[in-house]
Formats: sequence, structure tokens, C-alpha cells
Amino acid sequence: MADAKKDLRAEALLRRKEAFERHGPEASRKIAAQGLDFLGIKPDAIVSGFAAIRDEINPAALMAWLHAEGFRLALPVMQGRGKPLLLRSWSPGDMMAPAAWGIAEPLEDKPEVEPDVVLVPLLAFDARGHRLGYGGGFYDRTLNRLRKSRRVVAVGLAYDEQMVDAVPVESYDEKLDWVLTPSGPHKCKNL
Repeated sequence: MADAKKDLRAEALLRRKEAFERHGPEASRKIAAQGLDFLGIKPDAIVSGFAAIRDEINPAALMAWLHAEGFRLALPVMQGRGKPLLLRSWSPGDMMAPAAWGIAEPLEDKPEVEPDVVLVPLLAFDARGHRLGYGGGFYDRTLNRLRKSRRVVAVGLAYDEQMVDAVPVESYDEKLDWVLTPSGPHKCKNL
């Protein structure tokens, strides 16, 4: 299983890089234009995003739109290897601290929150809602922790080109409920 994920990860990194080069910032604008109306959530909901790195699709425009619509926002903070992410309150324009891998995180004075929706970066996804990340398991542990106490909707953000036939799955992998791409939202199938 580890070899299958490793092979797919290398292929997916290349596929995502090519999609980024092909679509550039336009893909992020298209995702923002989609919004999250397909979830039927109210503006008092808390949506946790992420600070994009490298050629990830950037949720900044979507987060700005959500903020303008009255949604409360959060961003993840790493607590260390093998631990779930801590999700802190965040608003556009807040001061950020640099962290591992060049990821910007909210400062310690921001309160921890429990989101209703978690936007998730990924390398590859399939129609069943399985995703391939970088291999650290941070989002799997975070979603597992959150889902033990409440209903949380996980929405992957991806280029359409990142969809694959099947992502190798291990027992600890958490599924996505939706994947939002520039072409629109895809509800994940419960197969």
C-alpha cells in the first residue's frame, strides 16, 4: 500500500503542477465564484481553509468571499508530527506566523475553533471521496478528531485534472464529502 501511494503521489505532484501551469490563478477565481452554496450552510458557520503552498489551488479568494458573506473563518496550525491540526480563528488581513514548509499560520492569540466545514488540500482524489495528501496524515487525524464529536463536512479543493480512478486507501484515511473544482462541486459517492 505504501508503494502504491508513493507512486501515485509522484504522478499526482506532476499532474497538479501541470494543471497549475495551465490554469494559474484563474482556477482559484473559478472556485471562489462557485462558493459553498451547494452545502446549504448558513453564514454563521465556521469554515476552516488553508494557506496554499507551491502549486496547490489557492482558497484565498474563496475565503475572502466567505468572509464578506458573514462566515466565520479558521486556518490550521501544526501541533507536531503525528498530531491533528489545531484550527484557529482567522480573518483576511490578520497577522500570520511562518511555520513548517513555509505555511502561514494564525498567531497564538487567536482562539481555537471547531469548524463546520474543513477545506482540504490534496494531490489526488477519486469519486468515492478518497484523497491523497503529502503523507503526513494531518488532515486524516484532524477530521477523525472532529468527527468524533460533531458533523463536519470535508471539502477537497482541486483542479479537475487531479481526479483519478482510485486512490489507495488505508484504515485511517478519512473521506471527503465533496470536492470543489473549477468546473464545479462533486459530491463524493458512498460506495
